[in-house]
Amino acid sequence: MRARSRDTGRRQKKLGTKPRDRKRLPQLEGGLFLSDGGIETDLIFNDRLELPQFAAFVLLQDGPGRTALKKYYRRYAGIALAAPVGFIFESPTWRASRDWGRKLGFTERALCEANARAIGLMAELRGELESSGTPMVISGCIGPRGDGYDPGTVMSAAEAETYHASQIGVFARSEADMVTAITMTNANEAIGIARGQGPRDVAGDLLHAGNGRPLPTGQSLCEDIAQVDGATGRAPAYYMINCAHPTHFENAMPEKALWTKRVRGIRANASRRSHQELNDAPDLDDGDPVELGVEYREIPARHPQITVLGGCCGTDHRHIEQICAACIEPA
Repeated sequence: MRARSRDTGRRQKKLGTKPRDRKRLPQLEGGLFLSDGGIETDLIFNDRLELPQFAAFVLLQDGPGRTALKKYYRRYAGIALAAPVGFIFESPTWRASRDWGRKLGFTERALCEANARAIGLMAELRGELESSGTPMVISGCIGPRGDGYDPGTVMSAAEAETYHASQIGVFARSEADMVTAITMTNANEAIGIARGQGPRDVAGDLLHAGNGRPLPTGQSLCEDIAQVDGATGRAPAYYMINCAHPTHFENAMPEKALWTKRVRGIRANASRRSHQELNDAPDLDDGDPVELGVEYREIPARHPQITVLGGCCGTDHRHIEQICAACIEPA
């Protein structure tokens, strides 16, 4: 992404934040990095917390909510520490953008404060937990303007850049090392985020629709990556696949295709159900954690550049434990 302006740098100094070298993400230098599971489904179904509009960032508003988030992240970071492997703190800000914030009654100022507070919490936890064997990265999480399973009205890249500018700007002035755009449903929105004025490194998390067609718009994974890279000069540091079971995308990445080298992370669902089935289901399908770990092990075996592993809908610490165990032990 473009370099930060001098004005941004001055504001950063005033706030007293000290982001790490954003040009050197440790997960790009080798070694396994874990992240968390499906934060919203985990907190709602396992911790019995209320998240209006599926928005985890609302928990930052009071003491009990912050305590719940700390417990959540410590649980996952502890798995990485025990291994030991690297860990990525993905901030609980997937819904903390303008349109979703308005639905939740947040003013623009309050939303900016919530995003800053989220990164502050990640920094606090990193300061508490990081070790020499477990390097930790702070990622500012950005979600789609529309719903994760439905792109709705597709914005132009310029509109997407404008829409996400405020949230990215907060991350630029914080201790976030990178931005991750999660469950992006179309290339235009990913392009707009990658062009934004924020932390240099961006990871694009692509929503997979199954049957070899990764996005709800119908584009293939290869087509989407080519479009985003072509429009941004390969600005994203890497891409990830998320919100689908491994069996849904196992045939979408030919082993010898050069473009697959741009995919370095997986955040899969616990369930084999389709997006429509998951959307309509009244219950949580958490699948089989051991089985999911085995299926994850096959992915880096075919694509060794994939070293960032986390979870999405239905996954919790049990799944991440099994994924970690399967992927650091000999097959």
